[in-house]
Amino acid sequence: MRIKDLFEKWNLTGLQVKTGFVDMKWEPGDADKDAAWELYVELLTRVTTQALSIKEGTEAAALSSIFSLFATTRDILKGHGRACVTFSKVAVVVLNQVIRPFTARWHPVFETGSLEAEQRAEFRSELAALREKLISYSHILAEIADVEDITELESP
Repeated sequence: MRIKDLFEKWNLTGLQVKTGFVDMKWEPGDADKDAAWELYVELLTRVTTQALSIKEGTEAAALSSIFSLFATTRDILKGHGRACVTFSKVAVVVLNQVIRPFTARWHPVFETGSLEAEQRAEFRSELAALREKLISYSHILAEIADVEDITELESP
């Protein structure tokens, strides 16, 4: 299977990726599988894949959890080293093209403490859209890790 096929299978499309990269066959090794498993667990246990009703949690905590994925992913990449190159190619693209635009948009608002009431609804809406993309990402991670995908195990 090519990386492009993997992205398309889980509806993670529209990413700006060089043709040579997306046309590559992906053959995850043990380090890729281990790294994917570690990040998969992180995604499954955060607001990234769990619905957050308007009455639950805070926007600041949600943003913080999402932002922490950068450090978590870096730690996983450094911990597994060069042996997890397949995982790294997927993880870096998702960080830079899926998660970064969301955090770049909302981080300044939270830094200034200027989140207005009407922005809360907008934030929650964009968080829900990001969540759908990160659910797709968790499916990809489960596939790379070669584990049963329990992303949508629980009923809504």
